[in-house]
Amino acid sequence: MSTTAELLKGAAELFPDEVVTSAHVRHFELPAGAGRFALITLDNGFDHTKPTTFGPASLANLNTAIDQVEAEAARGEIVAAGITGKPFIFAVGADLKGVELLRNHDEALAIGKGGHDVFKRLSALAVPTFAYYNGAAMGGGVEVGLHCTYRTVSKALPAFSLPEVFLGLVPGWGGCALLPNLIGAEKAVQVIIENSLNQNRQLKGKQVFELGIADAIFEGADFLEQSLVWTAGVLNGSVAVERPEIDRGEGWDAAVAKGRAIADSKVHGAAPAAYRALEIIEAAKDGDLQKGFDAEDQALADLIMGGELRSGIYAFNLVQKRGKRPAGAPDKSLARPVTKVGVVGAGLMASQLALLFLRRLEVPVVLTDIDQERVDKGVGYVHGEIDKLLGKGRINQDKANRLKGLVSGVLDKAEGFADADFVIEAVFEEMSVKQKVFAEVEAVAPAHAILATNTSSLSVSEMASKLRHPERVVGFHFFNPVAVLPLLEIVKGEQTDDASLATAFGVAKKLKKTAVLTKDAPAFVVNRILTRFMGEIQNVIDEGTSVETAEKAVEPLGLPMSPLVLLELVGPAIGLHVSETLNRAFPERFTVSPNLKAVVEAGKRGFYVYKPENGFKPELDPEVAALLKQGDTVLTEQQVRDRVLDAVAQEIGLMLEEGVVAEAQDIDLCLITGAGWPFHLGGITPYLDREGVSERVNGKRFLAQGVASVPA
Repeated sequence: MSTTAELLKGAAELFPDEVVTSAHVRHFELPAGAGRFALITLDNGFDHTKPTTFGPASLANLNTAIDQVEAEAARGEIVAAGITGKPFIFAVGADLKGVELLRNHDEALAIGKGGHDVFKRLSALAVPTFAYYNGAAMGGGVEVGLHCTYRTVSKALPAFSLPEVFLGLVPGWGGCALLPNLIGAEKAVQVIIENSLNQNRQLKGKQVFELGIADAIFEGADFLEQSLVWTAGVLNGSVAVERPEIDRGEGWDAAVAKGRAIADSKVHGAAPAAYRALEIIEAAKDGDLQKGFDAEDQALADLIMGGELRSGIYAFNLVQKRGKRPAGAPDKSLARPVTKVGVVGAGLMASQLALLFLRRLEVPVVLTDIDQERVDKGVGYVHGEIDKLLGKGRINQDKANRLKGLVSGVLDKAEGFADADFVIEAVFEEMSVKQKVFAEVEAVAPAHAILATNTSSLSVSEMASKLRHPERVVGFHFFNPVAVLPLLEIVKGEQTDDASLATAFGVAKKLKKTAVLTKDAPAFVVNRILTRFMGEIQNVIDEGTSVETAEKAVEPLGLPMSPLVLLELVGPAIGLHVSETLNRAFPERFTVSPNLKAVVEAGKRGFYVYKPENGFKPELDPEVAALLKQGDTVLTEQQVRDRVLDAVAQEIGLMLEEGVVAEAQDIDLCLITGAGWPFHLGGITPYLDREGVSERVNGKRFLAQGVASVPA
């Protein structure tokens, strides 16, 4: 058997670029004469913008620190030991850059075992151990604390989670076995499964305490001092730590069953991580921790060598890195300042945009529309949303008053936009309407003002073609709901200049949006792919396959909602309009469904009805069923899935050939941030590569082997 030190040394050789975390040991005399205390501090030598992680060399450093503390405890030189982090950061788990480099099952197993072997030593010390969660703690950072006897948490802690399932892993250094045995299976399933699958929802310090993960909570300002006072109280018996009885009977089983239902609703069995985590939680019911740790090692190694995790890490890196440095964006020094924003239109989309610009830029925002009633309604919407933020305690009264004072509405564009630096239109999706609006704005706005369009499918170049200065027009396509979906497609028209483009990217950054540069091609990125995807579903229904079979066929993708539920959210009329636009551009690939047309003409909001007696599950609306005219070609789920995926792979291949975006990575970034496509697919191209669709359709992979996949 290899020793822990040998395992970690071998793993460290695979990962020469690790940002190494040191583990400093220092000693204190605890208050109230409670005795001498050893505190290990995790620190990678950088400030809070580079959080502390555990790679193999970092684990080896912690192992060495525990050697020292263990010897001191054995000699009776300390009464207890603790672990904490650098300012604002406790530790955020395994270093994912290292995980990507692992090439085989044995290497992956070594990482799981190495982490367990080091962390387990904290619970085996001859003295009590304390974890002080002083700042952000995720994954292995949470788990190292779970191996301690006691835990405290800072009220100021902003983010605490076990996000592994979200990425395609399991909490593999004790989380699956220890957490349910600490707080019960129901709460553990919430943290490990439910929060992870809800876009990696984070806990705050107060929630960590309320869940029972931490035994005490203190203010951030003097967190360590208060934790040490509390530690002294625990050691001298003046503080009693009480934990609730764990339900190891039906409650445990019910929690696991609930976790499976959540996983089914989110990934439909298509990604294995949640199910593996639930198996370990289920087996942890008898409290045999070592058996749980062994199961975690196996699950970790299996998942590390699987495609979903590689796709998950790829997706995570896209959002965290590429999303913050958009490919093809001009030099940011060319961007001009934006001190006032104009919004043409005061409908729901325009009002959402006004609110976003107001909250993020905190500059005057003025709305215009064709009559006073609409203008008042738009301004009223913004005021109402500000009042909601105030009511939730997200902003104070002063800020609410200031924001309300910055938003206004006028009928006269000359009055509203004469000193605006950035004017965005959100009017009816019709070329002639948008051209007319831009001509009116150009006549009154300053020469330097950016004219932005929120069009979802129309040509930005054509929109700008009749202006005196088409170079300042840029596509600025948001996704609905504006406050929720991070993507912003920034469209470069044929004549858009670099200063206008740089200003658009600068504004996008201040809006905290993920900006992707796209060429001025029909429907840009997300709507083009979704329309091809939805169009193929629609085609098979029109040809004769049942609605139910067509919908179920794509369930294995684990998308956030089924195609026809998505159509309902978008609105059938908008879906029809985009399909008509793309049909004009690419008639050989994009169809206009006669059945969809019939649904729109009948004024239906979608294909489904939702009845309380059926638990609000989607059921085909009998009125829609009566409208459907179908052929007699009936396909199986597999045949439907193949057709849909082939169509998507073909479309993405053509988009990359046309240079709609710089690389396949941008397609994936758009689908993840603009359409909520799952991390475990890596967006879409890694999945198409993994399933062999890319090569079947295009004769080659979208991504090189080792990118979003296990290295060759």
